[in-house]
Amino acid sequence: MENPPPTPVGTHAATLASLTNKPVEEQTSVPMEPSLKEALKIQPQNNRSTNNGWVMARKSRIPSRAWNRQSVLVFADFNNFESPRGSRAERAAERYDDDLDDRDHRPDSVISAAGSFYTPEKELPEPPYHVFTLAKKKQLVYIVSLAGLFSPLSSNIYFPALGRIATDLKTSLTLISLTITVYMVVQGIAPSFWGPLSDTKGRRITFIGTFAVYLLANVGLAFSNSFVALMVFRGIQAAGSAATISVGAGVIGDITTARERGGLIGVFGGIRMMGQSIGPVFGGILTQFLGFRSIFWFLFGLGALTLLLILLLLPETLRSIAGNGTLRLTGIHRPLIYTFSPSDDAQIDRDPTPKKKLTIQSIVAPLKFLFEKDVFITLFFGSIIYTVWSMVTSSTTALFQARFHLNDLQVGLAFLPNGAGCVAGSYLTGYLMDHDYRVVESKYRKRKNIAEDVKLNKKELADFPIEESRLRNIWWIVLIFVTTTAFYGFSLNLNIIAIPLILQFFIAYTATAVFSLNSALVIDLYPGASASATAVNNLMRCSVGAIGVGVVQLVIDKMGAGFTFLGFALLTAGATPCLVLEWCYGEGWRGERRERLRIAK
Repeated sequence: MENPPPTPVGTHAATLASLTNKPVEEQTSVPMEPSLKEALKIQPQNNRSTNNGWVMARKSRIPSRAWNRQSVLVFADFNNFESPRGSRAERAAERYDDDLDDRDHRPDSVISAAGSFYTPEKELPEPPYHVFTLAKKKQLVYIVSLAGLFSPLSSNIYFPALGRIATDLKTSLTLISLTITVYMVVQGIAPSFWGPLSDTKGRRITFIGTFAVYLLANVGLAFSNSFVALMVFRGIQAAGSAATISVGAGVIGDITTARERGGLIGVFGGIRMMGQSIGPVFGGILTQFLGFRSIFWFLFGLGALTLLLILLLLPETLRSIAGNGTLRLTGIHRPLIYTFSPSDDAQIDRDPTPKKKLTIQSIVAPLKFLFEKDVFITLFFGSIIYTVWSMVTSSTTALFQARFHLNDLQVGLAFLPNGAGCVAGSYLTGYLMDHDYRVVESKYRKRKNIAEDVKLNKKELADFPIEESRLRNIWWIVLIFVTTTAFYGFSLNLNIIAIPLILQFFIAYTATAVFSLNSALVIDLYPGASASATAVNNLMRCSVGAIGVGVVQLVIDKMGAGFTFLGFALLTAGATPCLVLEWCYGEGWRGERRERLRIAK
């Protein structure tokens, strides 16, 4: 008896069912022989599984729900792809005809009851984490790095002007120094609001809001005629500028994988830390020739230009809104440049799913990160480093003006080694993190017998030692930091200005290296809430740093600069066991959290 003719090519039944949310009726136009029905009985009738509401596509570990309807339609066509040998259905029918007499042979393709053909071992290709090219990702990192520049720039451009401000407002230098403390306190608190807003409503709208606040604060500072007004608007300025770092880190977390992240965070930190280098220089020049109020007009103009670039060029990257870059952006999420040159990537309409709402709970929720052992230990050690470095920086104006008799411009130039160390530390540490990551990944592949061409999904590989990849070289960085800080205060007594400036370079270099390693590790620990995690990082270190900056001058007056910074170096050395704990137990703590969250769901 002749074999039945091949059935018409149909849409993949399981895929179509997932799109329409209803079963597909079987095609009955072509009768099926009993032999074919028997063949179907031995085949898996359902090659899809459901796990807590997530429909898993064949053997892939990628949730189908992560694909929107248009994406699945594209890959549904993949099942009927026409090759030079004909369609998949035609080739399947040919193989079935050849093997029909051999009942014990398992056919390569199966004709389903719905009339469609599929190959059980064929897997759908996994979507990329993000569709932007590396060049496009770097462009976005440059934009958010420019935005992040304003937090350190606004803080450090102010230092050379402290003496002039105290004179013009007829108050003491000690009292004016309190504005630095206020700035750091608000700098730590503000991202706790902006971070959750960024993780729920989007990165773009948060950037716009922060810069609106920042610009208004600079206008207020330019017209301040009293210490109280200066204090208030300085706090508002911090509220506008501080969150640019956490939101920028959120953008990087949206578009990069852990493998790419180290280098791009290095670029992010390097550009951002240029504020440490050029800020005091510009502050000294402006104060020397135009008065301290010109500083705030300069910041207003630069801030307005940056906001224009964000409006023009920065697309929304929050994954709940933009996905992996393929979802079409609308309204406030769409950059103005797309009006004239639409993106080739964003071609898919977003499903009308309810958006996350910003609530008190969402603002307070990131504070729970501090109750996680690995997060707290990482942030606590980073806050100690940040506090000591901030005390070195904030005391520079008073120490150098009194000992070396510098004017405002010269004080500004004295901050250059500190700023250069910040830029070099952040930029070079990015390359170091990439190298360390590759080394640890190679060891992991050998230990698990994973081929080099197999892509690792770190979200599924709970035992990947991400802590080791970030902390692998931190020991010598901390050693240099402790040693240079211990000698810094005593070097001032030598009356050779070059020596404390060289030590400031290494203090800034190593401190910024620790900041970069900390930031990358915190984002890796909480990749889904990178902006909120970075905001908690900011809160921790700025809160501790504000206390240090507030008391450093009092301690120097009591003990002298030499013993003051020697004591801070010993304090840092005493906190290093935190790193040992994270290295030894971090992976276990991370696994406990993963299991706890899984059970909670």
